[in-house]
Amino acid sequence: MSDVIQLLPDSVANQIAAGEVIQRPASVIKELVENSIDAGATQIKIILRDAGKTLIQVVDNGCGMSDTDARLAFERHATSKIRQASDLFELHTMGFRGEALPSIAAVAQIDLRTMRRDCQIGTHLELAASKFVSQTPDACAPGSNLAVKNLFFNFPARRKFLKKDAVELGHITREFERLALVNPSVEFELYHNDVNLYQLLPGTMRQRIAGLFGKSIDKQLIPVETETPLVKINGFVCLPEFARKRNAQQFFFVNGRNMRHPYFHKAVMNCYEELIAAEHQPNYFLNFEVDPQTIDVNIHPTKSEIKFENEQPIWQILSAAIRESLGKFNAIPALDFDKDDAPEIPVFDPSMAERLDLGSLDSSYNPFASATNKGDNLSNNRDETPSPSFSSGNEPSRLNSRQTFDPRFSTPGEFDSRSSHLNNWDKLYADFQSATTAGDPTSIHQPTPESFLVDETASSPGIEASALNTLPEMGPISQSGGLLQLANRYLVTIGNDSLILVDRHRAHVKILFERFFSSTRSSVGESQQVLFADIVELTPAQKGILDSIAPEIKSLGYELEFSHASDEGIFRCEIRAIPAMLPDNNGAEALMKIIADAEEGSGLPEEDLRRRLALSLAQSAAIRANHIQQHSDAERLLGQLFALPDPSYTPDGKPIILQIPVSEIARRL
Repeated sequence: MSDVIQLLPDSVANQIAAGEVIQRPASVIKELVENSIDAGATQIKIILRDAGKTLIQVVDNGCGMSDTDARLAFERHATSKIRQASDLFELHTMGFRGEALPSIAAVAQIDLRTMRRDCQIGTHLELAASKFVSQTPDACAPGSNLAVKNLFFNFPARRKFLKKDAVELGHITREFERLALVNPSVEFELYHNDVNLYQLLPGTMRQRIAGLFGKSIDKQLIPVETETPLVKINGFVCLPEFARKRNAQQFFFVNGRNMRHPYFHKAVMNCYEELIAAEHQPNYFLNFEVDPQTIDVNIHPTKSEIKFENEQPIWQILSAAIRESLGKFNAIPALDFDKDDAPEIPVFDPSMAERLDLGSLDSSYNPFASATNKGDNLSNNRDETPSPSFSSGNEPSRLNSRQTFDPRFSTPGEFDSRSSHLNNWDKLYADFQSATTAGDPTSIHQPTPESFLVDETASSPGIEASALNTLPEMGPISQSGGLLQLANRYLVTIGNDSLILVDRHRAHVKILFERFFSSTRSSVGESQQVLFADIVELTPAQKGILDSIAPEIKSLGYELEFSHASDEGIFRCEIRAIPAMLPDNNGAEALMKIIADAEEGSGLPEEDLRRRLALSLAQSAAIRANHIQQHSDAERLLGQLFALPDPSYTPDGKPIILQIPVSEIARRL
C-alpha cells in the first residue's frame, strides 16, 4: 500500500487559513487596520464599495515597506513581529502569525502601493488568488495603500453566503468601532460608496466614545481608574439609569487589543446587580494594562479571546474599582451618619416607656367609622374637600362614568360613533348637574366605607371569625357581567366546567402580531402622523440595519427622514409617522427595539425576519401590567383573541391561557 499522507500545496493551505481568518469583509478590515497600527500609522483611511464586496481600501501613513518586504509579506508565516517562540509571550503588536495577508490574497485580488519614509520611490504589487501578477516601481506617498478587490471572487459559494450590503456594513462599522476605541490617538476616516460615515480626530478616550456614539453619551459616563502591581484599569462605565435592554455598548481592551471576556463581564454585572433591572445591560469601556507575559492571545484565530494568568485577582480589582466609581458619583444610595448636619438620634431608654402619658389617646377613635356613627365628631368638618366616590356591584361610579377610547381595541367606526357624542357639550355635564342638585350642592352622595368591609360575624359556621385573619390578601378585582379583571393584568372568565385565566398583555401581543405580520405583506401599512416628530440618533451600524429592512419598516407604518452630521458620524432619524396601533409616546423606543431584533435575525430567511419584526412591534404596542382598561375594551380583547386560529400561545411560545378545571379546584379546596 502506498503512502497516503502528503503535504498540502501552499495555495490549498492558504485557502484553509483564509476560511478561519477571513470570514467576511469586516475580517479583512480588522487585519489590515491592525497592520497599519503596527506600522506606526497616525492617520488611517478606509474606503469601501458595496460593503466591502467590491473594494476594501486601507490607506495609512505608516513606515511602509521595501519592494522585497512587500513581496515577502504575502507568503505564509512571514512576519516582522516575532523571531522565536518566546516572543509570543512578549507581544506588543496586534499581529504576529503572518497569516492575515496571505489569507486575504487567497480569496481576493490585491493591489498594493507602498513606500518607506526614507525612500524616494515605492513599489506597486499586484496579486490574484495568491498568484503573483506584477511588481513595478511606483511614485507614491510614504506609507501603504492596499486595495482588496472582489472579495471571494474565486469562491462563489463563500460569496453567496455574504449578507445584504446593509448587514455587512453593520458588521464593518462594529469592527471599526472596536479599532477606533482602542486607538484614540489615531485619526480615522471611513467612507462607503463615497459617503463619509466617520471622521474621527485624535483625542482622549472620552472624546473618541462621543465621536462614535454621539455627544449625548458623554453625560452618562463615569470614569474608572485604578492601578495595582497586577493590572492597571482605566475607562468608563455608565450611570445605572442609562442602562439599556438592548444594544448596550460593552468593550474590553487589554494592552491595546480588543477582547471578549465573559468572566470579567460578570464582574461588571455584579456591580450593577441591585441598581438596574435584570434584563438591562450597562454600557462600559474598560482598558486593562498587564504584563504581556501574564496573558496568552494565541488561543483563537481572530485573537479576540485572551487567557489571563491572574483572572481571579483581576476580577476582584475590577469589581472594587467599579463599585468605588459608582459610589463616588452617587450611583449607589448610601446613608452617611458622620455628616455635620445629620439629625441627632436619641439613645433608646426603656424607662421612658413607663413614663409616657397614654391618657390623652382616644381609644374609641375609628378611622373607618361612618359619619352617622361618629356623631358630632365630623360636624365641624363639612367644609373639607369631599373624598372620592366609591361604587359597588355593577353600578358604575360617577367619577368613572366617562368612557375612554383606546384605538388599539376599537375599529374606526366605533371611534366615530363615540366621538360624535362629544359634539354635544351640554350633555357632558348632565349627570354631574343632576347629582349635585339632588342633594348637597357641595358634594356628591357617596356610599359609606362600611359597605366594603367584611362582616366577620356573618362568616360560615365552619370558619371561626379569628381564622379570617389568616386568609391571603386578594388583589383588586373588577367585574362586568361574566368577565373579571384581576390586578389589572389578568382576565378571568368561566368556561365549560373550568375557570379560565388570560394574560392580558400576552393576549394583546398575539392579536397585534397577527395584524402587523399581515401588514408586512403590503407595501405601506396603516400609520398615524405625529404632531411633534421624535428624533433618534443612530450609529452607522444601526443605520445600515435600518436600510436593510426599509421595506418592512414602511409596511409596518413608519415614515422616517434621515440627516447626517458628518462631523459626529451619527445619523439623525426623524419619525414623522408611526404604526396606527402604537401609542404616541412609544414610536422611538419601538423603532430601536425593531433595529435590535433585526440585527439579531440578520441571517434569517425573509419570512422569519418579518415575523421577528412584527413580534417586536407587537410587544412594544401591547398594553402593560397595571394599565387600567375599560370593561368594554377587555371584552373586545377577549373576543378578538378567541377568534384567532391559535389563541393559546404567543408567537415566541409563551402561554396566554390558563384553564383550571373544576376537579382541580375541588381537589385543592
